Amino acid sequence: MIGDLYEIEAAIRGKPPDERRRVRQEKSNPLLGVLEMSMREKLATLWPKAPLVEAINYSLNRWDGLTLFCDDGRVEISNVLAENALRCVALGRRNFMFAGSDSGGERAAAMYSLIGSCKLNNINPRAYLEFVLTHIADHQANRIDELLPWNVTKQLLPSTPASL
Repeated sequence: MIGDLYEIEAAIRGKPPDERRRVRQEKSNPLLGVLEMSMREKLATLWPKAPLVEAINYSLNRWDGLTLFCDDGRVEISNVLAENALRCVALGRRNFMFAGSDSGGERAAAMYSLIGSCKLNNINPRAYLEFVLTHIADHQANRIDELLPWNVTKQLLPSTPASL
């Protein structure tokens, strides 16, 4: 049943939120109803201390959160995209301890944030950094937000896959 839910999501990936919500209401909601009923029926037949009981109760106690994606077309079915975006941070965490100082760590965090924002906005991080570094000296400090990645996309060359 969970595989069926992900098949529905694959079919509507990239569609407008209203359409995603409509399809989810039409197709995913009934599947979720069957899944919930199946879990409750299974729960009634299991020994109370069985590990599966704990797993089922965990899901049922968080049912509103698990089914939220059906009510809002902007919400993804899972948080795997966010987890993947943060994977490099988790993998490098041990190396970040050696930034040299707290301020060095803060600078590194700012750079990772800028590079991550570039990637999320389909901007080549290297092209963005080159643009900012060549323009920041002449830029007014109170208008620094104009140099954020999504504000300079028109001035950058067409994006190539982010590989920095």
